[in-house]
Amino acid sequence: MFQSPNWPSSPKVRRPTTLLSRRNFIRVTLALTATVISSTAKVRAQSQPTPLVRAHAHNDYEHARPLFDALDHGFMSVEVDVFLVNNQLLVGHDPTQLRPDRTLQSLYLDPLRQRVKQNQGQVYRKGGLEFTLLIDVKTEPVTTYLALRDILKQYQDILTLFTPTTRKPGAVMAIVSGNRAREVMAGEATRYAGMDGRLPDLNSNASTSLIPLISDSWANNFTWRGEGSIPPAEDQKLRQSVSDAHAQKRRLRFYATPDNLSMWRELVAADVDLINSDDLAGLQQFLLEEDPLVKASPHQ
Repeated sequence: MFQSPNWPSSPKVRRPTTLLSRRNFIRVTLALTATVISSTAKVRAQSQPTPLVRAHAHNDYEHARPLFDALDHGFMSVEVDVFLVNNQLLVGHDPTQLRPDRTLQSLYLDPLRQRVKQNQGQVYRKGGLEFTLLIDVKTEPVTTYLALRDILKQYQDILTLFTPTTRKPGAVMAIVSGNRAREVMAGEATRYAGMDGRLPDLNSNASTSLIPLISDSWANNFTWRGEGSIPPAEDQKLRQSVSDAHAQKRRLRFYATPDNLSMWRELVAADVDLINSDDLAGLQQFLLEEDPLVKASPHQ
């Protein structure tokens, strides 16, 4: 009769049975989990796009993923329109688009705070640059600003802080545009936002801590629309405006600029600080290929 060979039995894998072994098992499991989380965070950080200091997302909230689409394309500035409704700052281009769940906090401030926390104190892990949140006020200036001030105060841990003569840089610089409560803002000892100026402010003595950015309509100041060569007189006017702004340590932006390569090239050549665009992918590709600031950046 056939007898099966007396093979040595395989060792049995036992689950930890003692309190000490259970604790060791938990420690190993937690250590492995922490390693996986750390590795995932590093991969995400490495996959972040190159920050583009000139890239400004015009009417950012109209994209499929407000804020996040701009961040995925490396934009360092976004613009959001707000309306004061029942003491809430709702986001939209006009009153018909407003919804109670689309607030300044939910679409922008909360995600930015989370992003800053994940990226060790900045919006992009690369660069250590200040991100700009341009808040375009569409309702009555004073009451809207007072409500905005109360909201921004809750996020002062990530915001640039202003006094009448100084500013303390943060991860995010909030700037109030549109209907601006200039006298109220100018009289504050501490502010959580700067104010967006206009070209005539270059001829004033306004503090740069009050007006760190100058924005004006391209269509109201220039006839050139990006076709052919810019007229010499307009080119001179553009470059003089940039020179005046930079001499005062202010940034310069034009809105209502056509989204085309010729316009972008002229703005970069003149060293305009922020380029308005609705074409996130197109402007990203252009700046990566042609902006000297990007080519000179150690974070490219």
